[in-house]
Amino acid sequence: MSSTLAGWLQALALVGALALCYRPLGDYIAHLLTSAKHLGAERGLYKVVGVDGDADQRWPVYLRSVLAFSALSILFLYGLIRLQTHLLLSLGVPETEAHQAWNTAVSFTTNTNWQSYSGEAAMGHLVQMAGLAVQNFVSAAVGIAVVAALIRGFARNRTDRVGNFWVDLTRIVLRLLLPISVVFALVLVANGVVQNFHGFHDLATLGGDTQSIPGGPVASQEVIKELGTNGGGFFNANSAHPFENPNGFTNWLEVFLLLVISFSLPRTFGKMVGDHRQGYAIVAVMGLFWVASAALITFSEAHHSGTALNAAGGAMEGKEQRFGVAASSLFAASTTLTSTGAVDSFHDSFTPFGGGLTMFDMMLGEIAPGGTGSGLYGMLVLAIVAVFVAGLMVGRTPEYLGKKLGGREMKFASLYILTTPALVLIGTGVAMALPGERAGMLNSGAHGFSEVLYAFTSASNNNGSAFAGITVNTPWYDTALGLCMAFGRFLPMVFVLALAGSLARQQPVPASAGTLPTHKPLFVGLLSSVVLIVVGLTYFPALALGPIAEGLH
Repeated sequence: MSSTLAGWLQALALVGALALCYRPLGDYIAHLLTSAKHLGAERGLYKVVGVDGDADQRWPVYLRSVLAFSALSILFLYGLIRLQTHLLLSLGVPETEAHQAWNTAVSFTTNTNWQSYSGEAAMGHLVQMAGLAVQNFVSAAVGIAVVAALIRGFARNRTDRVGNFWVDLTRIVLRLLLPISVVFALVLVANGVVQNFHGFHDLATLGGDTQSIPGGPVASQEVIKELGTNGGGFFNANSAHPFENPNGFTNWLEVFLLLVISFSLPRTFGKMVGDHRQGYAIVAVMGLFWVASAALITFSEAHHSGTALNAAGGAMEGKEQRFGVAASSLFAASTTLTSTGAVDSFHDSFTPFGGGLTMFDMMLGEIAPGGTGSGLYGMLVLAIVAVFVAGLMVGRTPEYLGKKLGGREMKFASLYILTTPALVLIGTGVAMALPGERAGMLNSGAHGFSEVLYAFTSASNNNGSAFAGITVNTPWYDTALGLCMAFGRFLPMVFVLALAGSLARQQPVPASAGTLPTHKPLFVGLLSSVVLIVVGLTYFPALALGPIAEGLH
């Protein structure tokens, strides 16, 4: 009972902290995305890259910039990983296989941070800092830049320009992510998170064995992996490792960091379109799903039937005693509703319904509040669908924020919604159809299927958390999951930026008596229903074969 009470108090404190940050942080992000002034450091970077910081781009040019930058990031990170045994601070780690290096490079570039390796045993300090941590910054910035372009599509009229990707990327990294990361990295260090360049140390375990544990620049990577909703872990145990997450306060702080930007971006949206009420409506839907998920997962983990579970006060297998059921469930809900993927507990050990809910959170598209940028543009696409559905009900051409939603806009929205489910379900089906890949499953039956479904759901939604229980460090899985990460990240961006360009070209339509108010509780309810029906129920047959079947067994 005390653990549950403490968990709910942490949740209330978290809501209060996020509410306090909503307006100032959201307004600040809007300012840096709209300001005409460039800092001296920014102008210097523009000269090096050869970019005109005052020139806006059409959406195809913006898209090509996103794809070119991401492709170069993959190539650079792939080369760095493959060559790390010849670099400084490699710690003597073995050479990484080509398929695993590909998977890792795509993973960190796409903001997924899926890891088919043990962090401390496979990556040296230089790769962790110059490769993985750098991608944590820029991949998060890419997501915010894309949603900035979409918001400009709503805010601008009769133009083919949606912003400048290089300006957005630079400002988001230098003015937003870096300053916050420096401050909170110091807070993490002050609370026991490791930050050094030490190599491996042999330590005696309680059982009398010896375990080699490295130090490393952990705090600096830990803070941006949460703030940028990246995920991954310096150590194999991820945020359950005491060097990454030493105590209850750091656990709470890490949850706060992985939520704060995504929950503040609706304020940025409202400010940039000139109507703060629109931001309140979007954040209300996000908040409803987040609260519901945290409550349901906590209930599933604390009240599951079974003698051992009842004696322990909940499903404590795979959870840290220092966090307990409630705080672990809060972390699990927050990390799977965003594109973070960091974990402070073992999701494979959750109860069938608790684990199924973490999977369902990702299947919603990680929109509550979702990844940095990707959560908001996913929610705005669903808002467009909700307005279109409402327009069909009354026989009126739908419009959202003064922009008509015709066939072109709905095609982009529909393709966006269909992309991820197709990747998840096709990938899972192929994996289950191949005897060699089924042989890599450590569990059979419904739970084994859930592990495969979770892997493809996590990769395609750019989450990065894992159910484990299957051997994914194989050429086939590394390749297949890498492709799901890449397509799951960049295809939706294509449709979002195309939608932004289509909206920006329109002439605004004045509101009339038939215009659906998109800032009132009715719209909040409509949008919530669309999220559940259009997105959530797509996966119901697959969920029925996995966690639901296991839970009802």
